[in-house]
Amino acid sequence: MRLDPIDPALAGRIVVRDERPGDDWHPEYPFADELVPLRSLASREAEDPVFTLYAIRDDDGVAVGGFGFFGPPDETGTVEFGYGLVPAARGRGLASAAVAEGLRIAAGHGAVRAIADTEEANLASLAVLARAGMSEIRREGGMVYLARDL
Repeated sequence: MRLDPIDPALAGRIVVRDERPGDDWHPEYPFADELVPLRSLASREAEDPVFTLYAIRDDDGVAVGGFGFFGPPDETGTVEFGYGLVPAARGRGLASAAVAEGLRIAAGHGAVRAIADTEEANLASLAVLARAGMSEIRREGGMVYLARDL
């Protein structure tokens, strides 16, 4: 598994599915939940090269999902992130590996705390976040909010 950063131009191509040689996108990529952050990134002229969106690539180099930061760390050093995989790529440890790598990247670039949220019913995501050392800080409106010091 590897995380490949996505710049605004690539985000625009992903949104319209303008796949070119070397892109190697899974047929289900991007999935619906990724389109909003990809469109937002595509509308920018420049983006933070670290605290951006990343394509999650499996061991064959195929883009099967996304990992993204919701911006750089805030004034307390906290960074928020999210992730997801196409259904065909789930259950292989890719999400856990992507979250671990994303947290390593964040810590290596000045973040001291990470936060994320997921739906209470999403037991697989709760397990991924727990494996990454994230702890529940609250539940509200069907969502679980988690945090971890880096």
